[in-house]
Amino acid sequence: MKNLLLLVALLLFNSGCTQKKGAHVATEKTVFVCPPCGGSCDDLTFDQAGKCPHCGMKLVNKASLILENNTQELSICFYLQDNVEVLDFAGPLEVFRVAGFKVFTVSKTKEKITSEGCLTILPEYSIADAPKADVMVFFGGLHGDPSNDPELINWIKSRIKATRYFMSVCTGAFIMGKAGILDGLTATTYHTQIEALTEAFPNTKVLENVRFVDNGDVICTAGISAGIDGALHFIAKIKGVDFAKQVAEDIEYDKWIPENGLVIKE
Repeated sequence: MKNLLLLVALLLFNSGCTQKKGAHVATEKTVFVCPPCGGSCDDLTFDQAGKCPHCGMKLVNKASLILENNTQELSICFYLQDNVEVLDFAGPLEVFRVAGFKVFTVSKTKEKITSEGCLTILPEYSIADAPKADVMVFFGGLHGDPSNDPELINWIKSRIKATRYFMSVCTGAFIMGKAGILDGLTATTYHTQIEALTEAFPNTKVLENVRFVDNGDVICTAGISAGIDGALHFIAKIKGVDFAKQVAEDIEYDKWIPENGLVIKE
């Protein structure tokens, strides 16, 4: 009888502790923050949901943002060449910037380059001193064919094992193809270059009328504006569709349809 009374007392004590702990959790306040935008408001916190009064971005639950950021932030290398198409790289650059990723630019040398005659760009690195990146992205444009530059192609090949993801926009697919990255995979490119890509790389299945093709760690997009779709798809792979939709809303890109591409492998 004495042991039974002791057992009942212990159960009542544990029940009281559980209730107190639950009551404490229920009183904790939800904290909202601005998604990373690169501004001073990144460090601010808010008591209620809404929009950031400084940058206008939709505030998010800080706890959920921390959970999303448990995924390692990726470094992204944009390889740019003279006469690169502006929107090819500027669109994805804006997507990755708003999503909080670190993007750096590389060209064959550190000499200034010009994007299709209208924008002067000073690359941060050359292929001689560029750091390794988790993601490498290649773009098209009215340029001398970089896919036929042995020095560039050898540099890309030397980075393959250390790179987690590859992405091409428009005719940037030719650069990846020449480096052997597209061997045995499915790809796409600018609509007028579908036949040329097919002929150049017979071991690659080339598709038309698709905004992007995802082979798991290699993504190819169609021309120009399709690079935005490919970048948003990549963000959805890394941080989830809801986060990617928020990025699309923040850059006012209401044309994005998450399913408007072909996923061969997650």
